[in-house]
Amino acid sequence: METNLCNDISADDVAKEVCISSFYLQKGFAIVTGFSLMEYIRNRRLYNAAQDILKNEEKIIEIAYKYCYETPESFTKAFTRFHGITPREVCKNPSAIKTFVPLQIKITIQGGFTMDNLDFITETMDEFTVIGFEREFVFDQGYQLIPKYWDEITQISKPVLFQGKKPETEIEKAICENRIGEFGVCIDDLGSNSFKYMIAGRYKGGAVPEGMKLFTFPKLDWAKFKCFGPLPTALQSLNTKIFQEWLPGNEEYEMSAGFNIEWYSVGENGPDYESGIWFPIKKK
Repeated sequence: METNLCNDISADDVAKEVCISSFYLQKGFAIVTGFSLMEYIRNRRLYNAAQDILKNEEKIIEIAYKYCYETPESFTKAFTRFHGITPREVCKNPSAIKTFVPLQIKITIQGGFTMDNLDFITETMDEFTVIGFEREFVFDQGYQLIPKYWDEITQISKPVLFQGKKPETEIEKAICENRIGEFGVCIDDLGSNSFKYMIAGRYKGGAVPEGMKLFTFPKLDWAKFKCFGPLPTALQSLNTKIFQEWLPGNEEYEMSAGFNIEWYSVGENGPDYESGIWFPIKKK
């Protein structure tokens, strides 16, 4: 990424270089660093652009095009949002420049083989289908918008699943019959910088109401990780451990498909709440 900041690169380009799917690269990068991959590239470009302006060797319009902005106006808008000053104000107030230096990767070994610290099983599952609500998200916005999506769907599902309301509409019947809300499914089949997310349940058959979708998982081996604790903290912590401890350097398994499942148990959110993450795997 550092050697291509002046080239028009995408997350797919980076993924090809490191031999991993774009979906898992972007998901893991955000968990480990706290930045989306494209946000990191954008911030690095804007920091370097400020340094170039201070050198006073190129015009601002040339620097804008150099760092892949289509117009000087879009560059100025992004630059001002990041640094808090316009490009023309940099030389007058260089101390205002926001520093964003390259990531430094450090490997820390703690205790024994960290895979033993994660509660998981491997299981071969036959083909199965889920039904639910589906929405498309951009990777940069997924962490912020998906919890709001859950809040939106919960307003529909909670009364019929947990509050004793008799299902009346086709959607309410489908929610009850298929326990929609058991799964959160990330599906990377769009390419580029977007993915599909489903709030779903295991499909038991019957009509598919308007506004709902089906998705079928083929027969696969899965790594099923389990955790206990209040949401979203417990599940986010598990996600981080998988990408920081279990995946890197795993000599036995690797991801086998561009999707994964968040599993949610029945019960009240609290210290003992059980949830999990399922990843499709294959042996190396």
